[in-house]
Amino acid sequence: MATEKEWVRSLQPRLDKALQVCDEGEWTVRVVAEEKLTYAYEILCYNADGPDRRHSAKYETDLLIYDTRDDGDWIPRLVLECKTWGISTHDALTYSAKAATHKHVHPYLRYGILIGGFGTALPGRLIRHGAYFDFMMVWASQEATDEEWTELVELLKDEINASRSLATLLSENRSRGRKKFRLLHRPLRLKESDG
Repeated sequence: MATEKEWVRSLQPRLDKALQVCDEGEWTVRVVAEEKLTYAYEILCYNADGPDRRHSAKYETDLLIYDTRDDGDWIPRLVLECKTWGISTHDALTYSAKAATHKHVHPYLRYGILIGGFGTALPGRLIRHGAYFDFMMVWASQEATDEEWTELVELLKDEINASRSLATLLSENRSRGRKKFRLLHRPLRLKESDG
């Protein structure tokens, strides 16, 4: 049985390959393990022209999925936090708080949690305290079944597209030629476990 970090590192190359189908134009999707992502951008001092000294505070993420292009620009799309063998109330509160702070800096960022080696049902404490997660998933073991793997990859593809759509809505909301929408709905989708 792998440690949690070993398990996360084993997921990274598989997801990196599986999500290449989400490449769009000059943007390429990449997955990296243990990347630090800004959760606060602090202004330490102002001068006559505005902010002068700045500081970026960062949390390490388990898996970061992002768009990148050849010039080095990149946009975070999704964070997947990973736990093995269960999750405590403290874990649920901590990871949900991390999601909230990351989303304050990146309002288009999607955030999820995967618990491997746990069982077949989401724990109530995670549902109750995971308010800032866009999705939650459990696997019975650290090794996904074919069905679990397919579900995860399809879910991540949907979340990448949701992040891109939100980013467009946020960046073009004041332009004259923008698309105008009168409804935004974030549905709740559940999948019943077999066990």
